[in-house]
Parts: sequence; structure tokens; C-alpha cells
Amino acid sequence: MNIRHLIDITDFTTAEIDALIATAEDIIENPAKYQDACSHKQLATLFFEPSTRTRLSFESAMLALGGTVLGFSEAASSSTAKGETVMDTIHTVSCYADIIAMRHPKEGAPFAASFSSEVPIINAGDGSHNHPTQTLTDLLTIHRERGSLDNFTIGFCGDLKFGRTVHSLANALSRQTGIHFVFISPDELKMPDHIKHHVLEARGFSYEETTSLEEAMPKLDVLYMTRVQKERFFNEADYIRLKDTYILDPEKLVAAKKELCILHPLPRVNEIAVAVDADPRACYWKQVKNGKYIRMALILKLLGIEV
Repeated sequence: MNIRHLIDITDFTTAEIDALIATAEDIIENPAKYQDACSHKQLATLFFEPSTRTRLSFESAMLALGGTVLGFSEAASSSTAKGETVMDTIHTVSCYADIIAMRHPKEGAPFAASFSSEVPIINAGDGSHNHPTQTLTDLLTIHRERGSLDNFTIGFCGDLKFGRTVHSLANALSRQTGIHFVFISPDELKMPDHIKHHVLEARGFSYEETTSLEEAMPKLDVLYMTRVQKERFFNEADYIRLKDTYILDPEKLVAAKKELCILHPLPRVNEIAVAVDADPRACYWKQVKNGKYIRMALILKLLGIEV
């Protein structure tokens, strides 16, 4: 039996991603058509690291498809707290569920788990490495707001060193056409060289780096804000020094394009002022809704269910 997993966004071709987006958009338009698509199917959400949006998004997606959900929301409530290996946990749960969404603080854990699973594994975030379903959410949102995934300038702002969402999205967009990347961060949190050199440069994409959000703003079609992640820092003093480096407020948006699309994977701490929420260019709450729909489409694809 050939089991399909989603560990890295490049596990799917661009044509497959386009098909997922089309399915998600059909779900948005015709939700009743899909309400029993996963009847008698079970999703296991195995979250070895805290999450609100991603875990509940997966659960909401499966319930909306008529399926059921089981799982845990922290490692302490699983048998790994007793010393069981992650591989054994996955093998056990794959005997109960039809599909697994897994988050883990260690890079590569979902990939390793895929070798022990008897059902599809979805990487719901592994350390600072990857977050492919957030990337699918981002792509769906950009597509719905702009009508295309080609020919625009995107700015990534904040923690680009540890931000798995920006790593995944940059990788995905580097398979499109005509994308220019602007990386906005303090020197300590710059985009890793392996993304710049082995992904963007290797595929012929242009990028620039700056420490100034104000200078970058007028040229952007999409702005992807991120929080400085306290949990990724070994030194709390460094986190405190960098956490308020970039705060998007209405004043900074004065120079922005009228059709700018503002994204954020959330949770937000203070890097986007609440006053920005009322700006029609703020798309991050739409992003949250889109996450449910694209995960519905993904579950259907990995289970081989056509509606």
C-alpha cells in the first residue's frame, strides 16, 4: 500500500497544490457537499508542542467533513512522558486512526515518524524547520486576495531565522513565477543561508535584505509579519532585546500600497497593533478561516476521497 504523507511543502507538486486550492475554494462555496465526506474516518492530532490554531483547525476541518478526532495536546499527556519513543507512539496511534496530524519541537520528527506509521502523516510543525499546512493556508489566502500566486513582491518581517512558516512559504513561492523577496529583520534573525542560497539563488529568484520595515513598505504587494518566538531562544536577554524590533501600526501603513495583503501566521504578541485589524488590507483573520478549508482539502487528498 502506497501511503502519501505531507512532511515538506515540496512533497506536493505545484499542480497538486493548485488542485488543493481549487478544492478548498469549492468547499468555501459548497460546504454542504462535503459534510459527510469523511464519515467513519478518524483524525489523530498528536501535538508534542503547544498549539491553539493549528490543532483546532485540524479538528474543525475533520469534524466539518463528518469525521471524528482523537489525540493529545501536549507531550506530558502522552506515553512519551513514561519513556515511550515517538516512533512507538506513532505506530500505536496509526492502529486507531485513519490519518495523523503531528507537531513536534524537534526538526525531522514527523519525517522519522512517517516510517513507523500505517496511515498518512501530516507535519503540523517541526521545530524551526517546516510548517507545510500553514504554507498551504498562506497560499490559499494569497490566491484568494490576489487571484494568482505569480508576479508579486513579498516582504517577510520579524524572526526569519527561527520562523518555520517563512521557511516553508519561501520554499513554496520559489516554485512560482516572478516573485521578488524582501527580508526584513534584525541582523541576529536574518533568513538562513540555506534558504537564500540553496533555494532562492539556486532557482534564480531575486531577494534583498533590510533592517527597515519603513523603507521596504512602498514596494510590497504582500507583507508577512511574524512574532519573535521566545520558545526558540536559548538566551532570554536576547529575546527581550529583539522582541519589539518591528511593530506594524497604521502610521507605517501610510506609505503602503492600497492593495497590500497583510498576513500573519499567528499567534500575535505585539508585532501588529490592534488598530491595524480594521484596515481592509489586514488579511490574517481571513487566513485563520482559510486554514480550516485547506486542511479539509488536504485530508480528503491524503485519504484518497473524491467528492
